Order: sequence, then structure tokens, then C-alpha cells
Amino acid sequence: MQFHLNGFRVGDPTVHEPVGEPASSDSLPEEVDVLIVGCGPGGLTLAAQMSLFPEIRTRIVEQKDGPLKLGQADGIAVRTMEMFEAFGFSERVLKEACWINETVFWKPDEDNRQNMVRSGREQDTEDDLSEFPHVVLNQARVHDFYLNVMRNSPTRLEPNYSSRLVDLEIDAPKSEGVKADCSDYPVTVTLERTDPVHEGEIETVRARYVVGCDGAHSAVRKSLGRSMQGDSANQAWGVMDVLAVTDFPDIRMKAVIHSANEGNILVIPREGGYLVRLYIELDKLNEGERVVRHNITSDQLVAAAQRILHPYTLDVKEIAWWSVYEIGQRLCDKFDDVPEEEVGGRFPHVFIAGDACHTHSPKAGQGMNVSMGDTFNLGWKLASVIQGKCALELLHTYSAERQTVAQELIDFDREFAKMFSAPPKAEGDDSSDSVDPKEFQKYFVKQGRFTAGTAVKYYPSLISAEPTHQALAEGLTIGKRFHSAPVIRLADAKPVHLGHAVKADGRWRVFVFADRQDPTSASSGIRDLCRFLEDSPDSPVRRYTPEGADVDSVIDVRAIFQQGHRDLALHEMPGYLLPRKGRYGLVDYEKMFCPDLKDGNDIFEMRGIDRDKGCLVVVRPDQYVAHVLPLDAHDELAAFFARFMLEADRLRTWDS
Repeated sequence: MQFHLNGFRVGDPTVHEPVGEPASSDSLPEEVDVLIVGCGPGGLTLAAQMSLFPEIRTRIVEQKDGPLKLGQADGIAVRTMEMFEAFGFSERVLKEACWINETVFWKPDEDNRQNMVRSGREQDTEDDLSEFPHVVLNQARVHDFYLNVMRNSPTRLEPNYSSRLVDLEIDAPKSEGVKADCSDYPVTVTLERTDPVHEGEIETVRARYVVGCDGAHSAVRKSLGRSMQGDSANQAWGVMDVLAVTDFPDIRMKAVIHSANEGNILVIPREGGYLVRLYIELDKLNEGERVVRHNITSDQLVAAAQRILHPYTLDVKEIAWWSVYEIGQRLCDKFDDVPEEEVGGRFPHVFIAGDACHTHSPKAGQGMNVSMGDTFNLGWKLASVIQGKCALELLHTYSAERQTVAQELIDFDREFAKMFSAPPKAEGDDSSDSVDPKEFQKYFVKQGRFTAGTAVKYYPSLISAEPTHQALAEGLTIGKRFHSAPVIRLADAKPVHLGHAVKADGRWRVFVFADRQDPTSASSGIRDLCRFLEDSPDSPVRRYTPEGADVDSVIDVRAIFQQGHRDLALHEMPGYLLPRKGRYGLVDYEKMFCPDLKDGNDIFEMRGIDRDKGCLVVVRPDQYVAHVLPLDAHDELAAFFARFMLEADRLRTWDS
């Protein structure tokens, strides 16, 4: 990490210098730029990102009286771990979480179907899918990490707990005319204090934007007149976190267990080495029947688990948490306040995210992950518009992108839940209601990228280009997340992951993969590009970087050469790649990288980069690839950014 840019500092470098009044007062201000409703994983992801922009007034409210102590969700996909790296706490999660390395499959023993046998074993995450593993950690700890980011941010943002949303109104005429640089606040939110000291007190907040992260019964969604559409699978399941003694050999593995007649279990080992989560299939529900009518107890869950695990024993010593639920997949048709027919003439000011707009079964481990993905998608867009960097049209892309992702998730979840709940097919069984355990195992492997979160793809739009030049970087797919790879930093020979340069700071990245030419040559493609970015009036860096700001404050350009790091001289590289920054004009030495040839990790080979031509890979602030271009496509690069960015006040030059 980099610090000391604007002067020497002592203490923890993750604690930012405070800027302005701290966003942690007991009462809410009358006006805010962004009001977040709900302190779930989606709300806190958004709050953590917005807290890093001190010029944006952000507040977050929560109906509960304090932070979450024990969460329901626990699975953290590899894609989410990549996002945590952008927020700076992936290492803490890795240290504390339980790693899911393999998944085992159990089915009835054909010699005695009352018993079960292990039928398969699969690596949980395919090789080189990500530098991070699939892990399991209590949702409350994830909340803690986000809250820590917020407390250490320049704004010192803290949630306002015990605050219930009563009403939300949008001044439609005002919202239609709001521009990125005006001070209108078209959304009025009424909140009721529920803490004992202020119980019944009403607070009114006017906001430019409101984001509802307030769960499946979202008050924000209801205020928009939107509803969830979908169905129930009429299947009840129980879930419990237990400390238990058992002779089941795979209790510390992720295990999928199909019994002959007693139902199915999913075993998820938890953090700490002893805790385990059990998802336990219960009875089928009648059409329209709700699970609450069954009055299921924790003792019934334990008994069901013991029957399914036969002939193995399960002695539960303590139940840390338990619940019952019914499988259902529901989706909201749009994730903002603008009707589809009005998209061309009006811009959104209220958004919904996470369970407020999509719900599904928990066994595929997608709920918390997709909720955080929603608001990681939205946060940089809100910041860019409020800061005046991007056009208001950018805000339409949130619902368009994430509603499609949610629909794909629900389609997958419906099939996954159906197969998981089906009885295992016996030899000679032709029933259409049962599933062959081998087929389920194949389906699990086939859908591995989906459950890992890396299959998400955004389709061509304002900020996602057509794949015209995709062949230049076949392993960095436009619309998918930037697939990191190991590199060596040129200046200090440090092995790093290239993708870790993309932080949750709202900046765009342009990764320049050099061609075979000597980069020190005056005629090299990378020197021509640097001259264009530094000197041309059409340069997107010059056009969109505010006066007085560092050269990389809006678009951060980094170069990757084909030569080994010992074959290049730092002082012979283009000066643009050694920018002077901060109040002292200090040199940033972390813009250039080389392949990790010592360990055989050549990023050009790993990600299918065209060695003869090189390329430009444009990466969005949320880590997704927006464009792939030839190294000399200067005009196309400028045209892409011109689609959505707003020009800064005046052009400028930087010392090199």
C-alpha cells in the first residue's frame, strides 16, 4: 500500500486523515447526497465505498438497535474476496475464515440403502479461477470489517441505528430537472426514532439519492410501488449452526448428502475449527402453505439430521443459531424508481439492492455475495455523478446490469434447489422426480464459475464496449471481472497481483500490455500512447482530470511489459509512467510491471494477450473489463470515455 504522499505520517496507514465534520452525529442532517436504508451486507458495502469520498454527504440508517452480532449468511465467493481486496480487508477474512477446498458427495449404499457411502469428491474451485479461495465466515464479521473501513475513512461514517423509515416521497418534476452539479434534493424521507431516549421522534431528511438495502420486506421498494414476482418451491428446509461430536468422516468438508428416504443435508464447516452448519431438508409444503404453520423446533432439526446421517452418529452439544425457511425465487422487475417507458426522459434517484429486489434459496451461497455485488456496482456510479465526473445516464446502467444478473441467478438457483431437494435415483429407477447423484455432481462442477461469482457478465452498454478487439486479450473478457494474475513490479521487483491495483476508490484503470518492441525505443507503441495521454487535447486523462488533481486521480494508467524486470532500466521508461504527485511532487514508482518469469507465471500467456500487437484493457472502478483496444487505438480510447464522462474545467500539463 502507498502512503506518506502528502507528508510523513505516523500510526496506522489505513486510518485516513479526517475531512470536515464527521458523519457520525446522533441526529441526521436535514440534507444529504446519499441516504442508505439498511445495514445489511449490501448497505454496508455501499456505505464503505461512499465514506471514502469526503465531498459527498452520506448517511446510513438501520431499524435495528445496533450492529449485527450473529448473521445468517456465511459463504463468501471468490469474486467477493476479490472485492474485499479492493476494500483492503481480504487478508483479515482469509486469516479468520474457514476455507472450502473440496466438496464431497454422499449417496445411499446400493447394498443397503438405509446407509450411505461417499460417491465423489471435487475440487471446490478450479485452478486459476481466482487468486482467492471460497471461504466461510459469519456475516456479522463481514459487517465488522466494513464498519471498520467506514470508521477509518475521511468522513468517519457511522450508522444511525434505531431509525425506521416511515415514508419516502419523490418530487418528480424536480427529479426530472436535476443536473449533476445542482443542489436540488428531490427525495424526502421521513424516519421515526425507536431508541428509548428518542422513541417516537420524527426526522425528515432531503436527499439527492436514496438506496434501499432494507431486505425482503423493503419499505423503500414498497414506497416505489414495486413488488417481488416469483414463486415458491413448496419445500421446507432447516438450518442450524452447531457444536457437535460425530463419527461422520467429512464433517470438516463441504458435503452434499442424499439419503434414500429421510431427505438431504448440506454440511458446511464454519470458521474456528469446531462449528458446523447443517442445511436439513424437511417436509414438502402444500400449495400456498407457509413453513411457520409447522411449528418446527430445533429438536426436530437435530432428529432429522441424525436420521439422514445414519449409520453415522451426531451428538449436538450446543446450537449457536437455527432457523427454518421455505425455498422461493422472487425478483423485482426494476431496481430503481424510473418506469421503463420513462428511461429516456428521467433519471433515477431511488434504488433498491440485495434482498429488497431479489430473493432465492441460501444453499448456493449467493444471497450475501450478490447483494454486495449490487451495491459495489452502484457505489462508484453514484460517486461519479455526484462529483460531476460522469453524465446522469450512467445511473440507468445499475438496474439494467444488476437486474439481468439477478434473473440469471434465480434461473440457476431454481434448478440447483430442485436437484438438491430431489430424492436420489436408485439403480433401475426411471422416476422423473429423482436425480442421479452422479448427474448432480456433474451439475455442481459445471456451475462452479457461477457459484464462485466469476460468471457474471455485463452486456454491451454505455460503459461496456462491443468485443470488437477481444482477440487481443482472450482471457480478459469484456463485461466480466478483470481476471488478475501474478506480476513483478519493475521498480522494486516485488511479486504482486495486477488486479490488486484496482481499489474501491472510484477510479478507472487502463492496463497497457506492451507489444514485443523495446519499450525504451522512441518509436515504441507504448511511448506513442504515453505521448498521446500526456500531450494530446483529446487525451481522456487531460480532458477529465480536474485542475490541480494528480494525473491518476480519475484514470489510472499502468503498463505491463513482456521483458523480465531485470532486463529493463527504470530510468529509461516513459516519464508518464513515473508521474509526480502530491504536494511535494513525489514520484509514483508503482505504475510498471513485468511477467513473473521466475515462477512461470507469464501474464501474457495466462490471459491470452497478443504478444505481437499488445493491447489496452480498460477496467471499471468495480473491477469489470469495459473495453479491449489495440495499443494504437488512441481515438477509440478517447471516444469510449467521451460516451459517459464530463469534461473537467480546463486542460493542464503535468511534470514528468
